[in-house]
Amino acid sequence: MQSVFQGDKISVTIEGGDTILCPVRTPVRDLLPRPKDEAGLFYVGALVNNDVVSLSYPLEVDSRVRFLTMADSHGWRIYRRTAAFLLAKCVRELYPEALLRIEHSLGSGFYCNISFGDREGIRQGKLERLEQYMRELVWRNLPIERRKIFFADAIRHFEEQNQPDKCNLLRFRNPPKIVVYCCEEFIDLAHGPLADSTAAVNAFRLIPYPPGFVIQFPERETAPRFGRFEPLPHLFQIFNEYKQWGRILGISTVGDLNRIIARREIGDFVRIAEALHEKKVTQIADRLHQQRGDIRWVLIAGPSSSGKTTFAKRLSIHLKVNGLRPVTLSVDDYFVDREKTPRDEQGNLDFEHLETIDLELFNEHLSRLDRGEEIAIPHFNFTTGKREYRGRQLRISEDQIVLIEGIHSLNPRLTRALPAQRKFGIYVSALTQLNLDSNNRISTTDNRLIRRLVRDNMYRGNDALTTLKMWPSVRRGEKRWVFPFQDEADATFNSALDYELAVLKPMVEPLLAEVKPYHEQYADARRLLDLLSNFISIPATVVPPTSILREFIGRSSFRY
Repeated sequence: MQSVFQGDKISVTIEGGDTILCPVRTPVRDLLPRPKDEAGLFYVGALVNNDVVSLSYPLEVDSRVRFLTMADSHGWRIYRRTAAFLLAKCVRELYPEALLRIEHSLGSGFYCNISFGDREGIRQGKLERLEQYMRELVWRNLPIERRKIFFADAIRHFEEQNQPDKCNLLRFRNPPKIVVYCCEEFIDLAHGPLADSTAAVNAFRLIPYPPGFVIQFPERETAPRFGRFEPLPHLFQIFNEYKQWGRILGISTVGDLNRIIARREIGDFVRIAEALHEKKVTQIADRLHQQRGDIRWVLIAGPSSSGKTTFAKRLSIHLKVNGLRPVTLSVDDYFVDREKTPRDEQGNLDFEHLETIDLELFNEHLSRLDRGEEIAIPHFNFTTGKREYRGRQLRISEDQIVLIEGIHSLNPRLTRALPAQRKFGIYVSALTQLNLDSNNRISTTDNRLIRRLVRDNMYRGNDALTTLKMWPSVRRGEKRWVFPFQDEADATFNSALDYELAVLKPMVEPLLAEVKPYHEQYADARRLLDLLSNFISIPATVVPPTSILREFIGRSSFRY
């Protein structure tokens, strides 16, 4: 942008509008023509020179500004974060003796739980009163203010409010000032911009989901309309199990993890976390052994960077321990030639699409293998984008079990030639149970993205900018082709490791630092860097060679 700096004036270009001159430190909100867009959605923040900011942000340099509603991915995060802030305020004011935990995403909302002393859960009447009170505060249009306060004042406030999770997070940080958001007397740590008023978060529902509840939001793509709430029992079960395990070990927040690292006790914790993974793989292998003779095809699916490949290799070892003879069939070898790859709405190659796979050939081969016939397995050359044949033949005997691993493995169309009663589906995902603090969660999607940033740089030569550019397409593909089929699974495996972001931090921070403010993806890089700033780093040497994490950071004992 060519500067037209004139005295105490700066140049501001509003997306879809004009370039204007305004005084230095003009708040972004002063440039809003109206509080809502044409669809009736409140503006909740802005993108200023590719950085996500609140509407109170003071403009200090020549800027390009785009206003955000919940229909934008950045605005969507602001909206949900603000709703969580409002929920935490209302719980503290209505039920000061209660402990709120916003635990994880579930469908189009967040699963939450409230403890009243030793009793966990909230009764219907109290939940209805909570929702009513939240709506009252929305109607009152209370201001939400961003402030900087002295570090000691922040610690004193959170101690007085009996919020040790906030103090734990600040324990290993020492900035002179702490950024917080305030609404009346309620104060919370800032983990990203919030809307500037309670009125902006006017679309939500509190849905009972024992022992807790879900705060549901409209679907971003169809906002402000709500979609049908999907319970997702498989995911809820695995999250709940993992949360309980974390509480037993005294690890539920980043502050808890940092305390263990600072005490130099992380080695034992890593071994326990890895042993839990081993136990889960063993249990799945035992189930398959018990159903030997009935189950022949094991379908392993999951979203990008969930650790499917390493899980399949570890499962194969455990099946061999049980006396089975597993063989792996790679879906990747059945990609169509690149010029036949489907394209997305923007005309770009859509590598997440189911029909990137030659479904006819794949099912013909599955059918022949199931009948005991021999097939010539293709090999896909990723350099040329063509299918080749290199003389590899495969025949499976009646007592063998076949592992099929890929993002589409649970989609019935991929394996339609196989009898359903002989298939066993496994869904793998990285569902982190760690929170920043009790009412600020860590996105499991961000966890997977950080894994992928490291892996793509190490094994594919991609810089962070390239991976961040691809990520929206990956996410669209997951929503269309992976998540709808997760309930087809007979078993689930959570590949998240509570310590992994502390390992990934020093690897990914320099990659993200190369994404500059003039890049469109800068906001995502900043968000991830802010998240990682809460962790104490630990060296990769603590990670065992068989760990899922080695798939992304290298030096695995498995060959890929």
